[in-house]
Amino acid sequence: MSTIEAKPVPVGLVRGEASPHFLRTISHEFARRHLILSAGWNGESESLRIADRTKPWIPHNVGVALARPVTTQIGSAEDIAAAIDVAYANRDTGDDPVSGEAEVVVDAEIGDDLDRALREAESDLLSTHGKAPAVRLVDLILFEALLKGASDVHLQPVRGRTLVRYRLDGVLHTARELPGTVAASVASRVKIMARLDVAEQRAPQDGRATVTIGGGRGAEQNGGRRIDLRVSVLPSTYGERIVLRLLDPARSPHLKSFAALGMSPDIERRYLAQANRSSGIVLSTGPTGSGKTTTLYATLAWLSASYAGGGSHGCELNMMTIEDPVEYDLAGFSEGTHRLSISQTQVDPKKNVTFVAGLRHILRQDPDVIMVGEIRDQETARIAVQASLTGHLVLSTLHTSDAASAIARLIDLSVEPFLVASSLSAVLAQRLVRTIHRECAGKGCETCLGSGYKGRTGVFELLILDSALRELVGSRASAVQIKEKAQQSGMVSLRAAGEDLIGRGFTTTEEVNRVVEAVEEQA
Repeated sequence: MSTIEAKPVPVGLVRGEASPHFLRTISHEFARRHLILSAGWNGESESLRIADRTKPWIPHNVGVALARPVTTQIGSAEDIAAAIDVAYANRDTGDDPVSGEAEVVVDAEIGDDLDRALREAESDLLSTHGKAPAVRLVDLILFEALLKGASDVHLQPVRGRTLVRYRLDGVLHTARELPGTVAASVASRVKIMARLDVAEQRAPQDGRATVTIGGGRGAEQNGGRRIDLRVSVLPSTYGERIVLRLLDPARSPHLKSFAALGMSPDIERRYLAQANRSSGIVLSTGPTGSGKTTTLYATLAWLSASYAGGGSHGCELNMMTIEDPVEYDLAGFSEGTHRLSISQTQVDPKKNVTFVAGLRHILRQDPDVIMVGEIRDQETARIAVQASLTGHLVLSTLHTSDAASAIARLIDLSVEPFLVASSLSAVLAQRLVRTIHRECAGKGCETCLGSGYKGRTGVFELLILDSALRELVGSRASAVQIKEKAQQSGMVSLRAAGEDLIGRGFTTTEEVNRVVEAVEEQA
C-alpha cells in the first residue's frame, strides 16, 4: 500500500507563514517525515506546527538546528503535510535545504528524466524518504490530482512525451507533460500498485489499488483515510495508456445526502416514496458520468439507515448488489452511528459471474432490495422484472436520454409492455452541470483553471408511473406521448430544471445547453 500524506488546507495555513530561515535550514524530507513546519518567527521564538504523532524531541532538535527558541501548536496531520509541500514548493528555488535526502540509484538513462520531471513538478511529494524516482513521481501525480479534486487521472503517451491529464468537474485538463522515456517506468509502477502483470504490455489489464492520506499503515485508525483506485491499462501506439479512477469516500458527501447531489426537497420526497416500496423497479438513467450509480448508492444508504431497527449493527432489510465494477465499498460507510450492511458482488466473466448469473444467485439469497449495476440485455431485464413482481425492490440504471425513453428501452429489450407497466415504479433521469465559481464570479481564475466553473450539481427529471401512465405504457404509447402526459401530471423536465438553476445563479445557459441539448436532439 502506498502512502500519501497530504490534503488541501486553508489558505492562511500555507501562504506566507513559514519563516525563510526554517525552510533554508530544515529539509523538506525531514519536515515531511516528522510532520513539522514553521508557523512564523514573532521576533522572540519560532512557532512550529506539529501533528499529534510527531515525536516529542523533534521540536527541540529543530530549535537547536535553528538556534532559536521554539513554541509548538498541534494541528491535523493531513493539513500540516499539505502545508509543508506548498511551503517548500513556494520557497526560492535557489535556497539549499539541509542535506540528508536519500540517494536512490536507478538506471542512468531514465533517472535523469525522472529527476528532471520531479524538479519541474513544483513540490517533491509527501513521504519521499527511500522512494525511487518513479514511485515518487506517481505519488506526486496522485497527490496533485487529489488536491485538485480530480475524479480521474489519465497518463497518455504520445510521440516523445507523456501527457498527465486530470478530469475536473467532468472535463479533461492537461496538467503537465513528462519526458517520453518516463512512460515505461510510470506504467510499471502503476501496474505494481494494482497487482497487474508488469511484463504484459500488449494486452489490456484492469486492477485496483489503495493509497492512504495520513497515518501510513492503518490510516483509518491513525486519523488518516483510504482512497481506492480503479486502474485501466490499454496498449497504444506510443506505449501503455493508463487511466486511474480516484474513489475518495471523504470527498463524497453526496453518498449520504440527496441534497449534496443537488436534488430538490420536492423531488427527494417523491423519489424516496418510490424507493421505500417493498417491490417494483426504480431506475436511474443518463449517460456515463452523470451520477447514476452515486444516486443508487445514496438510496441504499438511506434505506439501510431507515431500516436500522434501532441498532448500530445490521439492518432489517437484506440488501445485495451486482455491479461492474463495484465503485465504492459501502461497508466502509456509516450513516450517523449506523454502519451500512450491504453485500456487494463484482461482475467477473472469467468466473461466470455475469449480471444474469449474479442476479439469479442473489434471488436465492432471500433479498429484500437488489441493486443491478446496469440492465444491459434481455435476460437481465427479464429477471429484474420478474424479481420486482415477486416481492423485491430492484434498483438499476439504464443508458437513455430522458426518463420516458427508459420505458421504450425496456420494451426494446423484449419486456412486454404490460409487464413494464406492472413492475416499473419510477424513473429518475439525471445530468451533472458545472456550477459557477463564486470566488471569481465565473470570470475564470487560476483555481478554476480559467473555466469559470468549480464543482457540479445534479439536474433531475422524475417520472412516477401513476394509473394514467401505466395505461399508456400498456398500450405501447411512444416515449413522446408518455413524456407529454408526465409533464401534464407535474413532471419537471431536465431542461426546465436546468433553467431553474440558471435563474438562481448556480450555472450558465451555455453549460445547461451543453448537457441537455443532446436530450432534445434525441427526443
